Amino acid sequence: MRRLRQQPRPTAETTSVTYIHAGQVLTREGWRDSVRLRVQSGRIASMQVGVPPQAGDERHAIVVPALGNLHSHAFQRAMAGFAEVSGDSADNFWSWREAMYRLAHRMNPDQFEAVAAQAYVEMLECGFARVGEFHYLHHDPTGAPYSDIGEMSSRLFAAAGTSGIGLTLLPVFYAHATFGGAPPKSSQRRFLSTLQSYEALLQRCRSLAARLPAAVVGVAPHSLRAVTPQELAVLAALAGTAPVHIHVAEQVREVEECLVWSGQRPVEWLLDHVPVSSNWCLVHATHVAPQEVQAVARSGAVVGLCPVTEANLGDGVFPVPSLLQSHGRFGIGTDSNVHISLAAELSLLEYSQRLTVRARNVVRKEQHSTGRAIMEIALAGGAQALGAGGGAIAEGEPADFVSLNGDHPALICRTADALLDAWIFASAGNVVDGVWVAGTKVVSQGRHIARERVAREFVRAMKELHS
Repeated sequence: MRRLRQQPRPTAETTSVTYIHAGQVLTREGWRDSVRLRVQSGRIASMQVGVPPQAGDERHAIVVPALGNLHSHAFQRAMAGFAEVSGDSADNFWSWREAMYRLAHRMNPDQFEAVAAQAYVEMLECGFARVGEFHYLHHDPTGAPYSDIGEMSSRLFAAAGTSGIGLTLLPVFYAHATFGGAPPKSSQRRFLSTLQSYEALLQRCRSLAARLPAAVVGVAPHSLRAVTPQELAVLAALAGTAPVHIHVAEQVREVEECLVWSGQRPVEWLLDHVPVSSNWCLVHATHVAPQEVQAVARSGAVVGLCPVTEANLGDGVFPVPSLLQSHGRFGIGTDSNVHISLAAELSLLEYSQRLTVRARNVVRKEQHSTGRAIMEIALAGGAQALGAGGGAIAEGEPADFVSLNGDHPALICRTADALLDAWIFASAGNVVDGVWVAGTKVVSQGRHIARERVAREFVRAMKELHS
């Protein structure tokens, strides 16, 4: 498996200028026709509107910005479909977590890298260009540190290099079993850090990130269950202006236990005790009171919604209309990677709101279709939460974009916003033709350039893990 690490993607700095012409492009200013993009050094160097293609231009029918996937546990791709049988008692997040722990304790670094590479290839093929990897599988199966404290982190950088996806690595600090600094459980042994060891891990990750173009390293307190207030203050200081992501208020039991511990709900406590601001991402925040939603919006933080995983785990539904009424922000993530699909995440986000409020076209922006509204909000939220810019097609922005297959049956007779509506709500999500990350084309004709090689390693890892 190490050989994947010896074949990193070509960097934008080593590639020539590329010209891409598209019949329709969703730009920061809206839809524009007949657009010619000049891509250089990983960015959109210029954009001409209303011009014909020139000889040598790569031509496409439709180009839209690529979305950021703000929350992923890549290794959990290896358990997708293996946790859909209930036990003797009611099945919920907490019983699922035990199954996840069992997988985590079997996985070695080679398998970890193979599974992550497969997950990243699938993300790219469905239209994501960057992933926020919420990474907590740090140690060996006994809980002992590897000789290289960043061994498992280095495998994520390797997987990102192999696949070409932009990586925002969020190394997780995890020290306690529940609120109040309770001792961790044996089943959590691969995740654990002290503040001293975490700072060393963070330094190692930053040195690894310097070798991968456009990589970002943030900080991730796992949850209020897993850190003490004192530890959380130190972690926030270590982050500085880098992204800070935290699981919060995902489960009713978590809210109940937080109330017992502190007298406050999780989001309420967090906003009252920590200087949460625009570099923060509150992942899930499912169970929030109206005043908490308003406070999150005022803080400038992004809410990280993972509709497919939240549905799979039976978490609940975040009140998106309340957030938007307060001018708040959200992005989307694939979380457990049980089903990697950009279209599925966005459609389920809208449909879960419809089922909750019993109305149609719930996520809305003035003068935009529902598909475009969801897409643009998620683009902006993902770009903010992942700390790498982008989220729009405009001069100077990273050249992260997607071409859609204009001949696909789902897109026939559609233009402008209707293209996004059809992609999200009326297709199997398979309308993506090409994907560019920092100006490098990594998906062509719907297939990742390294799909077969990555899949072979994934199959090998899965057979080892599940034999």
